[in-house]
Amino acid sequence: MAGNMEEDTIPVFTSLSDVYEEGPQLEVAKARYNKLKHKFVELYGQEPEIFARAPGRVNLIGEHIDYEGYSVLPMAIRQDTVVAIGRSNNMQENPPMLHIANIDSEEFKTCSFQADPAQEVNLENHVWANYFLCGYKGVFEYLAHNAQDIRPPVGLNAVVDGTVPIGAGLSSSSSLVCVSVIAICGAFNLSFLKQDVSEFSCTCERHIGTQSGGMDQAISVMAKRGVAKLIDFNPIQASDVMLPKGGSFVIANSLTESKKAVTAATNYNNRVVECRLAAMVLAAKLKMPLQEATARIHTLSDVEGLCVAYASTRGSSSPLVAVEDYLHDAPYTTEEIEEILQENLRTVMAKSPSSLAVLSAASNFKLFQRAKHVYSEANRVHLFRAATQSNQEEEEVLQRLGKLMNESHTSCSILYECSCPELENLVDICRRNGALGARLTGAGWGGCVVALVKENEVPSFITALKEVYYYPKVKKGSIKIEDLDLYVFDSKPSGGAAILRL
Repeated sequence: MAGNMEEDTIPVFTSLSDVYEEGPQLEVAKARYNKLKHKFVELYGQEPEIFARAPGRVNLIGEHIDYEGYSVLPMAIRQDTVVAIGRSNNMQENPPMLHIANIDSEEFKTCSFQADPAQEVNLENHVWANYFLCGYKGVFEYLAHNAQDIRPPVGLNAVVDGTVPIGAGLSSSSSLVCVSVIAICGAFNLSFLKQDVSEFSCTCERHIGTQSGGMDQAISVMAKRGVAKLIDFNPIQASDVMLPKGGSFVIANSLTESKKAVTAATNYNNRVVECRLAAMVLAAKLKMPLQEATARIHTLSDVEGLCVAYASTRGSSSPLVAVEDYLHDAPYTTEEIEEILQENLRTVMAKSPSSLAVLSAASNFKLFQRAKHVYSEANRVHLFRAATQSNQEEEEVLQRLGKLMNESHTSCSILYECSCPELENLVDICRRNGALGARLTGAGWGGCVVALVKENEVPSFITALKEVYYYPKVKKGSIKIEDLDLYVFDSKPSGGAAILRL
């Protein structure tokens, strides 16, 4: 088999020690799973058939480029989402139903849906369990697409427990989609390859209305304890990346929630559309036939070859040369883009409701800035991986990785405009207190910062962050002192998704 492509199936474990490290972490996991089991019995009068878990992730570098087809470099974290699941024994329930409860029943009310994989996700009523429904639909869509046996709808009962912070840019939503897919597969005794689960978990999450690119699902499913992963797309592949032992990554929550699904039309999906518009305009400027440009070009990676060919006439190999020469830095109006493409944008985007929502919400688009970020960030990912493979002294490698993380944040902040004042403040505090590099991670507009810190400095670094950023919030009463370790913690690469038959 070529490369390091993960072609094995989702693992099935019979012991929590196969997933969680021995010691306090394992003891906490045992209590947690026991609580989940008792809740399941209390609600449904039967024991769960299986458990499933999928971790959250922190993206070390490569932000907002997975949906453009470019490689990213995340690692899984120990925080995860766990589902207890079983087929319903309620024969009186007609039609069969999906019942999804949450350990935190105060904040996340129990939801019920018909066991009908053809139903649409109700985006007007965005409830947390819609992510479970996405996973349910995804399993049946995959079976149908591959002409596999599609069994009649069966009622399912589930209880969910998540420790991935919500709205923190650590992929709590994709963790829930992935674990739902895996739990449903386990309940139906289905076995899929990790690569396939990564692909269709990404596709089915789009039922929620965000045009996600696949990184979150791929790392949640394909992660391996002890290593980060370089994730490539089309098709999804995951290669091990060994991080320097002398460095550790500290994750710090800005405490500003990033509402990715709710603000999609003005934030996340807006950037996806701007990138497509930039790609089509570049294609047109580089003499691709207009009809081909609007029909075939969807991402900046689609037009990279043309950009590189142009750059070669200027003595360069960087697609940024074409960006600098053919896109202006002033925002483009809808009318200007339509004049260049000789096509109505609503016609071009007609098959994508989420893109049409962006066109309705925005009147101008920053094509130069978005393209410059994507091409430069894609290059930084490969420079980051190359640094981990170099023969330089570890100190030099750590300095290089930190510098690339800082450059990434600047690009996200200035060119992609997906930061916010709280993230900027937290990044600055991290750097002033010894971080070799610090950057926003995840979609942005809130969420978390990831900082590279020397291993022996982690305790003092975390103490400094608590004193400067978090204790003032404790004094104001906005957070509790006992929750601080949930908001700032160091992390080593965790293992990926699994089914547990306990």
